[in-house]
Amino acid sequence: MRFLRVIVIIGVVLGALFAGVDRWAASYVENRLADRIQARQGLAGSAEVEVHGFPFLTQVLSRDLDRVDLKLRGVEVTAEDRKTRLSELDASFHGVKLNGDYSGGTADRAEGSALITYADLTAASQTGATLSYGGAPGKVKVTAAVEVAGKALTHSVVSTVTLEEAPGGKGGKIVRVHADQVPGAGVPLVEKLIRKKTDFDRDLSSGMPAGLQLSSLTSDEAGVHLTLGGTNVVVAGS
Repeated sequence: MRFLRVIVIIGVVLGALFAGVDRWAASYVENRLADRIQARQGLAGSAEVEVHGFPFLTQVLSRDLDRVDLKLRGVEVTAEDRKTRLSELDASFHGVKLNGDYSGGTADRAEGSALITYADLTAASQTGATLSYGGAPGKVKVTAAVEVAGKALTHSVVSTVTLEEAPGGKGGKIVRVHADQVPGAGVPLVEKLIRKKTDFDRDLSSGMPAGLQLSSLTSDEAGVHLTLGGTNVVVAGS
């Protein structure tokens, strides 16, 4: 009996040591990936990486991870020399093949979501317009000052925010804000002046990790929510 107890104790100690080493290895890779992603994106906010699966050592030795979760806060996506801030970006990467120094890799597939707040959408408009919730999913309220016949007039319109195919047939997506109706509709000059302030497009897809595409969007009181997905998605520095 005493011998069996010793064997059990040794087994428990070895198991604890293995679990500790396994957790240390996972933390090392998580920190490497987070640092690389933060440096690559130039984040003012934060990057958190969580590696799933146990034991981790068998995964890291084969450089093949079952699942990696990523949380980004305050990331700026640059497309067409314009920056758009994403308040949140959460993604899960499945079947990640790590590169040699564990600073990145490529995932078989990924899915996730992102949030653009109305404050960030206002900054992205670059027209001086202010955006807020439009009272229904997919709707935003746009308020802008327009000069008509020498007079500065402030108008608010309800606009639809949609995901459209990017021009040029490259397969990307653009976020489009388009007013449903504007004051002076039917008067070409007036309508054009107002729409110049209220309507705009933003190409976000080219600033996403390679392979991660925008698939849908909606809006609520918090902002515009984007759904993401893709295959052969680059994770960090690969």
